Amino acid sequence: MTVSVHDADIDEQNHVNNTVYLRWVQDVAVAHWKALASKEAKAAIGWVVVRHEIDYKSPAGLGDEIVLRTWVGEASRLKFERFTEIRRRSQILARARTLWVAIDWNTRKPTRVSAEVRARFST
Repeated sequence: MTVSVHDADIDEQNHVNNTVYLRWVQDVAVAHWKALASKEAKAAIGWVVVRHEIDYKSPAGLGDEIVLRTWVGEASRLKFERFTEIRRRSQILARARTLWVAIDWNTRKPTRVSAEVRARFST
């Protein structure tokens, strides 16, 4: 997924604010889920974050074109580990690791993820 850096993304230090990186991590994760999950899985399962870890390597600035890349690491019946790379051309700006828990849309409580869904997303 490609995003552009806008005025609202820039903080008082004249680079992309940390909260914007976090938004990008979530945006690319949601886009990945929507692109690959079946209609039935999307209707039954929602996701909540239980942990974010972001390592910042280099700042992004106004006008930069940013490439977001995500993939699922370990996928258990209850948690998905997701990785994200944030790049400007060939330069890595940040790497993130996020733990997501599936929730049942109806009960809003944690739910188990089927082997079929895990297989679709696991690396």
